[in-house]
Amino acid sequence: MKVAVDISLYPLQEDLIPPIRNVIERLKSHENLYVETNSMSTQIRGEYDDVMAVLTSELRTTFELLPKAVFVIKMLNNPIAD
Repeated sequence: MKVAVDISLYPLQEDLIPPIRNVIERLKSHENLYVETNSMSTQIRGEYDDVMAVLTSELRTTFELLPKAVFVIKMLNNPIAD
């Protein structure tokens, strides 16, 4: 089953951009996912199991690197675009 995820990171620190760029680059390194960014969020599309495995790993990594951070995540099953 294909899914689409819209994810935004809000690091609770003064220098916001480096942690956000770090997460985006890590997400883009997964060849089995389609990752697109805009000024407000990052969209991830792929097979459900692949997307969930990457989210589990990358969110954990971010939480370990940042003292305080908020992720906002929206998911859609059966997205129109591949």
